[in-house]
Amino acid sequence: MSKTAAVVLAFLSLMLLSTTSKAQLIPSGNVYAGVAYADSVDVVNRLAFRGWDGSVEAFPLHRFSYIGIVLDGSGIYAKGAADSGTISQYNLVLGPRISMNYGKWRPFVHGMGGIQQTRSGGNTYHPVAIDIGGGVDRKLPFKNFSWRLQFDYVHTHLLSQNQNEYRGSTGIVWRF
Repeated sequence: MSKTAAVVLAFLSLMLLSTTSKAQLIPSGNVYAGVAYADSVDVVNRLAFRGWDGSVEAFPLHRFSYIGIVLDGSGIYAKGAADSGTISQYNLVLGPRISMNYGKWRPFVHGMGGIQQTRSGGNTYHPVAIDIGGGVDRKLPFKNFSWRLQFDYVHTHLLSQNQNEYRGSTGIVWRF
């Protein structure tokens, strides 16, 4: 198991297994963990990636409960890509999310900004990333759990070229 996977697993375990209390710093929100599939397109290459996606969302404004603040992290990987061997890409973005509840469904849209780390052929790059997307949560019969489908467009600009990535992810959401 890689170090990154161990850290993500430990973080999610602490978040999911912690006891709730009335004196929480963040009174409501959710934690998401899922698998991701991405299609990245730059000027020369078109690559398919697989990996993971996770996020933490808080609702700090009680008056505007449809506005949340999201910290989203993802890691996607492509093996044997072109001449560079394995390509790994990590995104960490932060921004607002707008959502509404309609019965068992919760559609949402978000716009976030942050940093991307790309490792390819022994080189590491750190472009600024813009993530625009949305999706839907569907409540499950288990208390406080939902299933999420999420789609994102991630844009970066690196080495005088634009990179456009289309990512879809699915996984479980724990609401608190």
